Amino acid sequence: MTETPQVATDAVSPEAIPAPEGPTEIIDTDYEIGQDNINYRRRFVFELDIHNVVFSVSAIGVVAFTLLTLMFQTTLEPVFTNLRNFLTANLDWFFLLAGNVFVLLCLALIVLPLGRIRLGGPEATPDYSYMSWFSMLFAAGMGIGLMFYGVAEPLGNYTAAFGGPVIGADGVRTDWSPLNGAVGDAEGARRLAMAATIFHWALHPWAIYAIVALSLALFAFNKGLPLTLRSMFYPLLGERVWGWPGHVIDILAVFATIFGLSTSLGIGARQASAGLDFLFGIPASMSAMIILIIVITAIAIVSVVVGMEKGVKRLSEINMLLALCLLVFIILVGPTLQIATGFFKNLRAYAEYLPALSNPFGRSDDNFRQGWTAFYWAWWISWSPFVGMFIARVSRGRSVREFLIAVLLIPSLVSTIWMTALGGTAISQVAVQGLTSVQDAALEIQLFEMLAHLPLTQITSLIGIVLVVVFFVTSSDSGSLVIDTISAGGKMNAPVPQRVFWATFEGLVAIALLLGGGLVALQAMAVSTGFPFAVVLLIAAVALVKGLMSEPR
Repeated sequence: MTETPQVATDAVSPEAIPAPEGPTEIIDTDYEIGQDNINYRRRFVFELDIHNVVFSVSAIGVVAFTLLTLMFQTTLEPVFTNLRNFLTANLDWFFLLAGNVFVLLCLALIVLPLGRIRLGGPEATPDYSYMSWFSMLFAAGMGIGLMFYGVAEPLGNYTAAFGGPVIGADGVRTDWSPLNGAVGDAEGARRLAMAATIFHWALHPWAIYAIVALSLALFAFNKGLPLTLRSMFYPLLGERVWGWPGHVIDILAVFATIFGLSTSLGIGARQASAGLDFLFGIPASMSAMIILIIVITAIAIVSVVVGMEKGVKRLSEINMLLALCLLVFIILVGPTLQIATGFFKNLRAYAEYLPALSNPFGRSDDNFRQGWTAFYWAWWISWSPFVGMFIARVSRGRSVREFLIAVLLIPSLVSTIWMTALGGTAISQVAVQGLTSVQDAALEIQLFEMLAHLPLTQITSLIGIVLVVVFFVTSSDSGSLVIDTISAGGKMNAPVPQRVFWATFEGLVAIALLLGGGLVALQAMAVSTGFPFAVVLLIAAVALVKGLMSEPR
């Protein structure tokens, strides 16, 4: 079923959220969108429309961090390493517990009568067709991560569970195993490996995104508040959200988004550079990665300038088509029967191991829980302002139930299919064919090593590089749009130069972190911003329930 697209988000007045269609519980406030903004306009040349406090503090903080990291690269590397290790070792239980809360809340809202509430009002209709909607939310959600870890994580989990030394999420070879593994049991190790992988890429991350996206959409499209993070807290803070409590929330959201995106962009650059080395012999040096980030950031800036309809929307649809082609190819030429049956076996294994994997207390698999799960949860949480706001912007007209099923369940199934095909093929190459080159390769090259043992290697590897690059572009473009909305006081169509500024610094922060500590530095900043924002999201979940209960049903 395809809906007729209504007024696209980019067509909305920059000063106002679209009015609800039908009876909703509008929040009566004297605050006007943009009332605290600084406006500068030079006709036909330059224009700014920025929130006085949020933009200033966020921009100064990001610029200062970038400069300091570039100036003290050698000094900061051990600092980033120690920061990441400290946070994941001491806060792993908190991240796991928070993730469980978000999943349970989403599942409850799907089945409760609150699920009938429609975002935008009872008479609102969707702005985008299902295909465009799925493409945009999925490409923004975790495209680069699926490309980077699609082979590496299932294969690493299998090797570790079976009893061998593997490369951890930080790229360092270590000994770890999910739930203490299945040493010597090949089938048991395969089941545990895929269950642990799906655990990291299915319900929990998408529940985090869904809570943020649903909260933003509800308070913007039904309550008439600005599309910014502070609006989510109106039921708890009242008019104080327009003062310093709200400023702090939005500033935290900007920092979380910047560092979460920079982690993904840095990871994408590592993999794209490794792919170019594998395919064309271009050395995967730090210089090559920096040049790659600069070039792709420039492409993202072009996409920013042309707008969502011509930029993100089209690139997302192209990328989904390419990803589908690569997925179908691997299913057809890989261990087809094993992939087909493995999908259902993996879902059963996931359901079986889910209680143990999500348990935050009394476990002894510290290396796996802290090195992988805690990092992932912090990464997803740091991404949540960006992905949540982007999903909210394109989800007006959907019911809460339809929204949660789409955002929570469908991407989880797609992620499972993706990991089953790519990871299952790699495990088969190692366990059945004895191809140790895939297992021994660095994280960023394992996808290409797996493709090297399939037909049409040159073509599929090139498609893999293109996918990483386009995911990179759509993430940067979407991220700059979201950060700009927050730092413009909730204006949904603020001037383009502001989005160009944020897109530029997303690339610069990624470069600074790569130079200042590589993958560990990227992960450290994602974790450090993920923790305070996890606290913010737990409070926001309470406000979301209060907001939904006040809506006419």
